This record gives sequence, C-alpha cells and structure tokens, in this order.
Amino acid sequence: MAKSVILHLESVSKQFSGTVTPAVQNVNLTLYQGDILGLLGPSGCGKTTLLRMIAGFEQPQSGIITINERVVAGLHDWMPPEKRDVGMVFQDYALFPHLTVAKNIAFGLHNSGKKSSTQINHQVTDALELVGLSGLESRYPHELSGGQQQRVALARALAPSPALVLLDEPLSNLDVQVRIRLRQELRDILKSAGASGIFVTHDQEEAMAISDQVAVMRSGRVEQFGTPEDIYTEPASHFVAEFVTQANFLPARRRGQVWETELGGFELTDNHLFCGKVDSLDEFDRIDLMIRQEDLILKHDEEGAVIIRDRQFLGREFRYCLQTESGKELIARTTPQVTLPIGIKVKVSIAEDNLRVFPAISGEHQTKSSQLVTIR
Repeated sequence: MAKSVILHLESVSKQFSGTVTPAVQNVNLTLYQGDILGLLGPSGCGKTTLLRMIAGFEQPQSGIITINERVVAGLHDWMPPEKRDVGMVFQDYALFPHLTVAKNIAFGLHNSGKKSSTQINHQVTDALELVGLSGLESRYPHELSGGQQQRVALARALAPSPALVLLDEPLSNLDVQVRIRLRQELRDILKSAGASGIFVTHDQEEAMAISDQVAVMRSGRVEQFGTPEDIYTEPASHFVAEFVTQANFLPARRRGQVWETELGGFELTDNHLFCGKVDSLDEFDRIDLMIRQEDLILKHDEEGAVIIRDRQFLGREFRYCLQTESGKELIARTTPQVTLPIGIKVKVSIAEDNLRVFPAISGEHQTKSSQLVTIR
C-alpha cells in the first residue's frame, strides 16, 4: 500500500531584506507519512529557515507548501502556525520553568480545541509513557536532566497528535554520550507514535542514524535528496562527498588508458566508477578521485611515498593523518588491529571498486568540455 504524502514543497524560496543571496532557493521535496527527514548542512545553508517556513514562522516569497493535502503557504494562501497541525521542538526546548512536566505537556492541549480535563489528562499520560517519563509529571524543568527536558519537549509536541513534528537541532545542547543514546530514542519514539518528522542538524552521523530520507543543503539549495545509504554511497556532488562522507579527493591526470595519481595509476571505466551521470570519461583530461577514508589501506614500507603525520585512537578505530610527497593531506581510518607509529613511511593502496570520479573542482584542472557536464 502506497504511503500518503504528508508534506510537499514546490519551488520554495526566501530572501531576507538587506541580503544579497536568498536564504532558501527553489526547494522541491516530498515527505511521506511516517517517514523522518533530516535537513543536513553547514551553518548558514538555509536549513533552519526552511524549517521555520514549514512551521509558519517565516513566509516564503515564492513557492507552495502543502501539509497533509492542505496548502498552508502559497501565492494567495497563508495559514498561521497554530492552524497547520504541526508540533515543534525548539533547540532550547522552550519549556515553561514555572510549570510542571504535566502542565508543560498539557499547555498545547488546552489551546488545541475544546477538550475535557479527563481527555487532556489521558493524553498527557500517554505522551509521558511514550517518551519514557511516567512518574515525573510533578517535577519542574530545572529538576530534570538535559535529556529528560528534551523528551518533555518532544512529548509536548506529540501530545496533540500533529500531522508533522518539526525539530530544530533537538540534540545540540546535550553531551556527546547523551546525544548518541537519545538519537536512537528519538527515532524510536517518533516511529512508535507513527509520526512524520523533520529535524535540522549539522551532524552527519546524527542525520544518517535518525533519518529515512536526508536532504543535504548548501547555499539555500537542496544539493541531494535520498536515503542515507544512497547519499553515502553515491554522493551527487563534490560538496556532498566532502561534507557527508568526509572523503579524500586525489587529483588524477589521463595517461593513455590509465589515470595517474600520487598514489599510482588506475584504469577507470564509465559504468561502475563514475559518480553521477556524464557522457564519458573521454571528456576529461583531469579528474578528482573520491576515496573514502576507510578505503585507504596502509602498510609499513620505508620505500613508500607517504608519511604518517599523526594518529588518533578513537576506540573502535584509528584515524591516521597522512602526508604525500607533494604535501597533500589524506585521512585514513583503520581497525584497532592496524597500529602504525607516527613518522614512518607507508605504502598506500586503495579499494578500487569503491572509487568514485568527479570533475576536477579547481579551474586549472577542468577542460572546456568538463565544465559543461551536469552531475545529477
């Protein structure tokens, strides 16, 4: 059975007065019932502005926003936030310090229509049980941990059973270990409630862990939209590859049928090595090879051309900072079983099946034809 569309954005744009470029530019996306969408991108990319337009706190200058088959923003349409059937979890949680947990959760229910006290109490009890806070209804926000406050804010958003829940960097104020635990709890709670959700984050791992779909944003635009797996394995642009996969890029030059790099030569084919859709590798004289950090294989070799400049132990893996003869820095991640000291020379090989190719990003590396290629 096909899922129903819960949110649809068509050519949505927003530019603030006094700015040169739009904060959000021509965004199109669709979210289905029960799915969780992560808006991922660096600071200033427009993700929070987009969320606020969906919530109704900002008005788009062009485009159409539809929630649960109702147009809430368009050329001749505008619906205020309280009419959009949307729940909001703010970055600072925005809990009322003078109200108990139960009264914080009930606050939105008192304003959502004519309901009896018994109905409201039942909804508050259900929301507390959903987020695992039963028994804490009489506490005040200052008596709760940061993680508990976050769950109260989520319970308040979920209590009225909105069509859509919006979360603005909901885990950013928490300690790292608490964030890791709560991101799974957040996903579990939304799924248990059958809620559709959109959350803003600049944390790649967080977006991958929580989302069913990810929209990677850059300069107000959606650079790529897809599942976490698709975005990681098939990034659609240089930016997505760098920001999401934190990949290395290695310049390569054609020498007959071989592409030469500092780490050796590679025979590349159009079919399984090229990322995106282009006509042919024959259009290029120079390219950038995308190499994921986990695809670099290191072996101690005093004849090697790469030096281990630094090493970090991250528990489940080592992170090696490598320096090539030209001074280029590469990052490799290995299992803890691969232990190499700082300062030694290594031979670097690459898992070639996982290589991806992009047009060279620098102007000097591009041919005239390569500038016309569109990566989709």
